[in-house]
Amino acid sequence: MLFVPEEIKMIDRRTFAATTVLAGVGLSASAFAQTPEISNGSAAIHQDVVLAAPPARIYAALTDAALFDKIVRSSGAMNSAMKSQLGTTPTAIDARPGGAFALFGGYVTGFNLEMLSGKRLVQAWRAGSWDPGLFSIADFALSPHGTGTRIAFDHRGFPNDAAAHLAKGWHANYWEPMARVIV
Repeated sequence: MLFVPEEIKMIDRRTFAATTVLAGVGLSASAFAQTPEISNGSAAIHQDVVLAAPPARIYAALTDAALFDKIVRSSGAMNSAMKSQLGTTPTAIDARPGGAFALFGGYVTGFNLEMLSGKRLVQAWRAGSWDPGLFSIADFALSPHGTGTRIAFDHRGFPNDAAAHLAKGWHANYWEPMARVIV
């Protein structure tokens, strides 16, 4: 498990650029913005979702192939014109760190990076239309919310032009069918 001190998690890029000394060299905000090795334009998705099922049930839905297959069958992708683009590979999830998964007929594939039962799932995640070898990071952080679960979801590292489609797709293919199927 990766350990990041809390004070580092709380700092933002502007604060870092304006106030931090790295390797003995002070960085100004302008130097940070002009460094060619640093990208400041990567798209990312953050969604907060509350579902009326406990965290253990949400975690199971994301890591159990039979349960996730019910979500797939209820998803927007499987009930739209996109269905013709999806493959025929059955839903498969190896629910171990490093384990591979194939979802939505094999259109979505990847592997599990971090798994904390009922709390967190981090996946290397890719769509079949992306360039070979391109993986994004999908991070599902689960916490109790009354009798349900709050999912703090972050997705990053995908092609920038896919952002709007992906943001809409998480709702239509994960959160909405999950709310219908597992509650």
